[in-house]
Amino acid sequence: MILLSLQGVQKSFGTNEVLRDASLTLQDGQRMGLVGVNGCGKSTLMKIIAGIETSDGGTITMQKGLKLGYLAQQGEVGENRTVLEELESVFDPVVQMEQQLRDLEQQMAEVGSDETMLRRLGSQYDQLTREFERRNGYGWRSTVQGVLAGLGFRKEQQGQLASLLSGGERTRLCLGRMLLTEPDLLLLDEPTNHLDLKSIAWLEDYLRSYKGAVLLISHDRYFMDHVCDRMCELLLGATECYDGNYTQYMEQRTERFEIRMKAYELQQKEIARQEAIIARYRQFNREKSIRLAESREKRLEKIERLEKPKDESAIRFRFDIRRRTGEDVLMVEELKKGFDERVLFDHVKLHLRAGDRIALIGDNGVGKSTLFKCLIGELKPDNGSIRLGAGVDIGYYDQHQAGLHDNKTVLDEVWDDFRRLDQTEVRGALGLFLFTGDEVLMPVSTLSGGEKGRVALTKLMLRKDNLLLLDEPTNHLDMDSREVLEDALADFPGTILAISHDRYFINRFATKVCVLESEGVKEYLGNYDDYFEKINRAQAPDGDLPQMTRTAQEKEKRRSREEEKRIKERKLALKAAEDAVAKAEEQAAELEAKLADPDTYLDAEKAARLAREYQQKKDEIDRLYQAWEALEMEE
Repeated sequence: MILLSLQGVQKSFGTNEVLRDASLTLQDGQRMGLVGVNGCGKSTLMKIIAGIETSDGGTITMQKGLKLGYLAQQGEVGENRTVLEELESVFDPVVQMEQQLRDLEQQMAEVGSDETMLRRLGSQYDQLTREFERRNGYGWRSTVQGVLAGLGFRKEQQGQLASLLSGGERTRLCLGRMLLTEPDLLLLDEPTNHLDLKSIAWLEDYLRSYKGAVLLISHDRYFMDHVCDRMCELLLGATECYDGNYTQYMEQRTERFEIRMKAYELQQKEIARQEAIIARYRQFNREKSIRLAESREKRLEKIERLEKPKDESAIRFRFDIRRRTGEDVLMVEELKKGFDERVLFDHVKLHLRAGDRIALIGDNGVGKSTLFKCLIGELKPDNGSIRLGAGVDIGYYDQHQAGLHDNKTVLDEVWDDFRRLDQTEVRGALGLFLFTGDEVLMPVSTLSGGEKGRVALTKLMLRKDNLLLLDEPTNHLDMDSREVLEDALADFPGTILAISHDRYFINRFATKVCVLESEGVKEYLGNYDDYFEKINRAQAPDGDLPQMTRTAQEKEKRRSREEEKRIKERKLALKAAEDAVAKAEEQAAELEAKLADPDTYLDAEKAARLAREYQQKKDEIDRLYQAWEALEMEE
């Protein structure tokens, strides 16, 4: 059953055309992800669907009586209600119904032997009881507690005034309130913002079993992989939809782009060939040849010209280092930090070795960013030691961009830190992060979160430090930019310690996951999926293991280091194999292009040699693929 249909929706703000042909269809029970670069109009389109914005053109058709629930990135709460009361208010009609049942029970007890009245009251009571049960009358309080716990609200927070919550906490509360209303169609704009990993996992499970339909905007690719069964991309004001989750969408998107580009290039080649023939006919300057030229021109005019496939620009850069470190990069022993009476963390131990790629995760408020500020010397720990290895240069990425200066232009913000560069070099670096022309003269104060993040990444790239401390580096970046960042980190020759809630990002870069808790750090080899599998296995009924002896612990540590080294070497081997395949395929394509050129066959010996080289290259590609697949199969 179709709940929502959009056809050719248009929207402009002044001369800025945001939407020109937005079309999509959403079926009952579907979970659709809406993706696109920052500023492409995703939130605008969702507001149009929610009735908050009006469209300039096109049609929007909804099922009659459709109940919508819209969650903006910033939510509003009642002034005088507590956290618990804010969610319980969803069930005010059920509470009233419960009181009506109590009133009917009282009336039936007082009516005496009047059977007619008893039957009438009994009928009302039965009807009201069925409706009460349908609305979860006996279980709604438990449901409220489940949602509060799932979204990370502690028991002691439930009596706090909702109006005193932080912006992120208010958004979480609004999400919980909307989920409890159970609309037919959930419209969610960045629902995982301000959620920790546990709450995101809870929300995934909730939405997978949700009875209605879901349309969501998110930069969380892992979340969309686990929730969405259909994707819709908004590109240059128009939409294109794909079946499947985020990963399947990316595969299909690449295939479609390549097919369209190939078709466009083939058509361009044929048009050029026809135009060359027409030009030769006209050079003959005879009546018959001119007629032939005119005939071909008419046929050429009737061809429906394919538009060159377009794609949004993405940042492109790589991280390099000025110098190499020794094997030991960062050693942290028994670190403790708190504020006032509250201890955030204690007994923190970390040992980073050259080339490590470590993801630091943990509950919101446990002190991950505080730990980073201790590591860079911005905060003084209460106890413990921090020691850097020889030749270590720390590059720090702050998720809040506190190091940027609002009163500077983008150009000056970067140039003032790198005076050895001339303006052309600074502009070139900013251009890699999509700041071009007069955009480099914009004040930092006017930039969006994503733009500030790109300025900070520009500075980090130019510093060439060999130890990167990254605090939520994918926040505010669009999908394509996140993938470019991941590729840059994969090629980075230094050491990485990154705080992140982005599980897709962690899977792509990490070889170890460290979980920060109040009593220290727990280490898990591998990426996020490996970590998640291990904690699930440990929580199984037979997961309790006997305490290891000191000797066994040392053996386990040695085994872990060896396994970590093996994972690192395997990743490097995989990257080398991928590069070899890509290079060979590029060479094969060049040979194929030469063989497709008719002029090649004017020289039979040359044509035969090219054919042999092409076959040899294809055989080489087969061997490279086999080697690559063998590496992929290694455990």
